[in-house]
Amino acid sequence: MKRRIFLALLTLSVLSLALFSCAPGESDTGTAGGGAGNEIPVGEYGSLTGSTATFGQSTHNGIVLALDEVNAAGGINGRQIRLYTEDDQSKPEEAANVVQKLISQNQVVAVLGEVASSRSLAAAPICQANRVPMLTPSSTNPQVTEIGDYIFRACYLDPYQGESLARFAIDELKVRRAAILTDVKNDYSVGLAKFFKEAFVKMGGQIVGEQSYSEGDSDFKGQLTALRASNPDVLFVPGYYTEVGQIAIQSRDLGMTAPLLGGDGWESPKLLEIGGKALNGSFYSNHYSPDSPDPVVRTFVDKYRERFGANPDSLAALGYDSMKILAEAMTRAKEIDSTQIRDELARTTNFKGVTGTITMGPDRNPIKSIVILEIRDGQITKRTEMSPPGMAPPPAAAATTDTIAGGTAAPSPATSTSPAATP
Repeated sequence: MKRRIFLALLTLSVLSLALFSCAPGESDTGTAGGGAGNEIPVGEYGSLTGSTATFGQSTHNGIVLALDEVNAAGGINGRQIRLYTEDDQSKPEEAANVVQKLISQNQVVAVLGEVASSRSLAAAPICQANRVPMLTPSSTNPQVTEIGDYIFRACYLDPYQGESLARFAIDELKVRRAAILTDVKNDYSVGLAKFFKEAFVKMGGQIVGEQSYSEGDSDFKGQLTALRASNPDVLFVPGYYTEVGQIAIQSRDLGMTAPLLGGDGWESPKLLEIGGKALNGSFYSNHYSPDSPDPVVRTFVDKYRERFGANPDSLAALGYDSMKILAEAMTRAKEIDSTQIRDELARTTNFKGVTGTITMGPDRNPIKSIVILEIRDGQITKRTEMSPPGMAPPPAAAATTDTIAGGTAAPSPATSTSPAATP
């Protein structure tokens, strides 16, 4: 009888350990450097499922690749980083919930995420209120970092992106009449449309028509019919890849021939899969080129391909840079403390990343170059690279024959001398 009671208690203990070792829905990545008390808990939230799942998945892969490199090199002054990853299901309300969990339950010292500005805007106030630094890899809406001094980003802002796209349309496409189709449920889309419109008009262009839709819509024929009547030279669609492909198809079905122009929200392997030939002759802005000859880029691309069996998009590159920026800030901090990490993030200077050289400005936003990509015959190639005022222009390089097929870069020869390219 005593033996049976002992075995029953032992079984119960083992089951209890298994149950509480990892909370439901929580993903753990990283190695334990000398026990749980010696780990540095860092949180990540992103759209691993839902309408923009490729955003979150690519970003997560980039973060994990960087994390493993940092831990393999000895971690942060001998301590290993432990990554707690939460899926916000592509929903702003869920983003707020999972970030609250990361802070209160996992007691993370910093948070990485999100890609979509609307979800960063939902979660950033929670990080700010708890004085936990948040570094978004790719939310470009200016309002994100305006939430407070604990909120940072690793990407350029929409005012610059919108102005650059307007300048490209005026100077390179030689167009003067633009129509705009905006996702009114998306803070990124609304903001980018506003900045493009202001810059385009200031440069002498005319906005001849404006229509809107809501994320998740699938029928855009009514809006496109109205825009067709305005006879635009270019159709600006500052939305996400999930709707852009269908908008391209339906615009061509209606006989519209004007090129489509968009922002970094188009970036996904799914873009050409959805839009196909209808996207031929379209353009969008992005953060980096996987066929750049830069050694930092080449090393990242090779490691990513070896690890994940795919070509890294800009979301993967920004995720990678974000983890490395955070790790460097933690290494410089005298103590692993959220406030000191925040202070060191603010001091980031001349960080040589995959997506460019990054120095945090006083508003916690970096100044970076932007790349315009062209879609032609099922391939995505670099059209041009643009630098903000006061920043040296990118160096000239030989023309590249590398392309990005199906939304990702084709492998480049080791001796390639092709130039750099790309919410």
